Amino acid sequence: METNELTRKLRTLLHPRAALIAYSDGEGNHSCDDGYFIELREIDGKGMMGEGRPVTVEFMNALVKGYSERHSATPYGRIPQNLLYCDSRKGSERYVWYNPPHKRMMFFSPALKIENAEYYLPGVIYVAGGSSLDIYAYKDKKPTENTELYAAPFFNVTGARVCLGNPRIELPKDLTYEKLLQYWEKKFWLTEFSHLGGNGNPTTSNLVLVTKAAKDRPFDLDELKPLNNMKLKDILK
Repeated sequence: METNELTRKLRTLLHPRAALIAYSDGEGNHSCDDGYFIELREIDGKGMMGEGRPVTVEFMNALVKGYSERHSATPYGRIPQNLLYCDSRKGSERYVWYNPPHKRMMFFSPALKIENAEYYLPGVIYVAGGSSLDIYAYKDKKPTENTELYAAPFFNVTGARVCLGNPRIELPKDLTYEKLLQYWEKKFWLTEFSHLGGNGNPTTSNLVLVTKAAKDRPFDLDELKPLNNMKLKDILK
């Protein structure tokens, strides 16, 4: 969540509408065979609680389901064909997927003197997890385990690690696998390309000239730099 969005939410005045109260006996033992007795009390506009009524299992299940769907960062749904690896365990999230060679809109800092336009790209492989994104290039139309990986021929990338900048893109609340991949791709491609990574030119010649040449013709694959004989299977772990 962006800092300004979090600040706005914290400053919003919230009003209590209902209270859930859980009961147990005085010795710390649960008073019901299933663990707890829970009641719901509505709260009126003056802050006064109304008469309590028992909470059903169906109500609690619906409450938990609704909260989980709105706040969970665990994706669900149909697996996209271009998703190569998925680990959705909390704290261990990691996703690997690819885009085949195609044209894509790119945006550049005025200092680079490169037109904002669609450019031909080589095949691209993404590795996303936590708050970081890595990106690689490949030469095949569709990658296999033995596909060789190359340095991504883009600005804002050091080695494979992406400098994501500050695009105002929020993680979708209804998080399918497809929306998750789109979210990460937008964070990269909607960021203004502005600088070379710490390793200098990721292409065999000048990246500015290589990028400009890819506006009107397919990307020159001879410009890709290999990464110590790295293959796709090396990151599918």
